[in-house]
Amino acid sequence: MNTAHVHQHDHDHAHHEHAHGHVVASGGRSRKLLFAFVLTTVMMVVEVIGGAWSGSLALLADAGHMMVDALALLLAVVGAWMATRPADARRSYGYGRMEVLAGFVNALGQFVLVGWIAYEAVMRLLHPGEILSGMMLAVAVTGLLVNALVLRTLHGHAHDDVNLAGASLHVLGDLLGSLAAVLAALAIRWFGWLWADPVLSLLVSLLILNSAWRLLRMSAHILLEGVPDGMDSTLVEASLRTADPGIRDIHHLHVWQLASGSRMATVHAELDEHADGAQALQGIKRMLLERFGIQHVTVQIDPGKCLDASGDCAGHGQP
Repeated sequence: MNTAHVHQHDHDHAHHEHAHGHVVASGGRSRKLLFAFVLTTVMMVVEVIGGAWSGSLALLADAGHMMVDALALLLAVVGAWMATRPADARRSYGYGRMEVLAGFVNALGQFVLVGWIAYEAVMRLLHPGEILSGMMLAVAVTGLLVNALVLRTLHGHAHDDVNLAGASLHVLGDLLGSLAAVLAALAIRWFGWLWADPVLSLLVSLLILNSAWRLLRMSAHILLEGVPDGMDSTLVEASLRTADPGIRDIHHLHVWQLASGSRMATVHAELDEHADGAQALQGIKRMLLERFGIQHVTVQIDPGKCLDASGDCAGHGQP
């Protein structure tokens, strides 16, 4: 069996296993996201009614948050479903990056929401109104329990799954909003502090803003083909030089992430004159998978000087 055939066979087999695992994982995420969407939508309606009835800004703000979240969760469901679609002639990598786009949009939606909450809070501080603390407390406690259930359902996602991270961020914001509403209701009921309602809403908006910024940076980094977090491309390149005795040099290394947990790499390998190309290829693929979790690998074997038109492809990130 020649080197090219070995390369193609191993690549196709690994790609099939990875694609199958990604589809199964995406299917599980879709069910979790759909469950979260249904519960969030129902609770949103309850908070709209309760907030309008009681006159609570915290409930209305949390209901507005849930409205954005319901749309964001629906977008996340669509993103997870799109990620299961197979590659085609126009999209050779499939639709896995849809979940990253969903996470990016979720983060942007949070910035808009924070601005709305801040505006409404200032207006309520300037013009406080009557609040029915009993009704507010009952609805807020119900919202707290529902959001805790939804967050538990979404818990346990991969650290680099931006789609579930975006959904969890929204639900965490809802949970904090419900907690703020509970505290505000108790403060109004026990001490008559009407200002507690808008002030606690402002504090929650600051927490949401911090989390939204982290999600925006993470998803934008993936969209810009950045090296996965926690990975040092220099270390990867140095390690590959020891993957097989026949490797003379490693260069032109690119490492990026297509979607959640889907790490990819391309690299040029310069071999000694009498090196076994198939063996070197297997060593490179094995090291990238076992040590760095990179499953989709494309290796170019250079028989001598790098064949790129630039004439110089040494180092990471060279065109």
